[in-house]
Amino acid sequence: MLFRRHQNLLKRLISALLEIPLDTIKNFHITNAEMPPEEIGKKFCKLDINMIVNENRVNLEIQVEDEGNFVERAIFHLARIYSSALPAGEDYSSIPKVIIIGILDFELFQDSNDVHSEYYFEEARRKTRLTDKCAIHFLELPKMPDVDTIDYNNEKDLWLALFNAETEEELQELSEKGGAVMSEAIGAYREIAIDEEFKSLEWMRKKQRHDEDNALGYAKKQVAKERDEFWGSVVADKDSELAEKDNELAEKDNENAELRAQLAKLQAQIGKN
Repeated sequence: MLFRRHQNLLKRLISALLEIPLDTIKNFHITNAEMPPEEIGKKFCKLDINMIVNENRVNLEIQVEDEGNFVERAIFHLARIYSSALPAGEDYSSIPKVIIIGILDFELFQDSNDVHSEYYFEEARRKTRLTDKCAIHFLELPKMPDVDTIDYNNEKDLWLALFNAETEEELQELSEKGGAVMSEAIGAYREIAIDEEFKSLEWMRKKQRHDEDNALGYAKKQVAKERDEFWGSVVADKDSELAEKDNELAEKDNENAELRAQLAKLQAQIGKN
């Protein structure tokens, strides 16, 4: 809601993340400006912002929880946008550059401490880039330094610190030290946070999350119950089989005892004779 309502702030964010000089961005608009309330209420809701930045197609998504598939999601979005970006009748060379940006509240790459990772298509051995028309950026918030140690002259760090802020004190520090842009962004955020539409959507999302948690908890209980019933029946069947085996062995023991008794009698008679 913040970036849809204040597209000048979104423009500043994209300029900072992609290191595009702000004054070179002449064409900028969101292509999915509406945020349907029914989408907020959907299970596992995913919200992203699609933009045209000059001639480029840019997709921005913020992912809070690690569901184990964000790399594949990013590649899928890249392929979907790239394949639909060519106007009918145009040459393939007219396809615009497609850029996927993922701001993640979890660590995606365990082998690096870099906050910002940027991927392109390149030759495996020569490391030469095949094309610059496809790019994926991952920004991992847990790798960000604390608010009081960031570079306040680096606008990208300021934006990421804003996304990463968890307390009112951190927001206040960013507002005071981050200059006019951070002050405007945090002021706009605070206005939205008391907006009735925001409160309604927030309540809807919390209710949906609560319903999802309840449904998941019930499903887990049912699975546990069915598992216990299944293994209970398996154990009962095995106990029954073992009991039958025990009876068979007992009968065999009785038969063997009778045979041993008869053999003893025969041996006794032979001994007398």
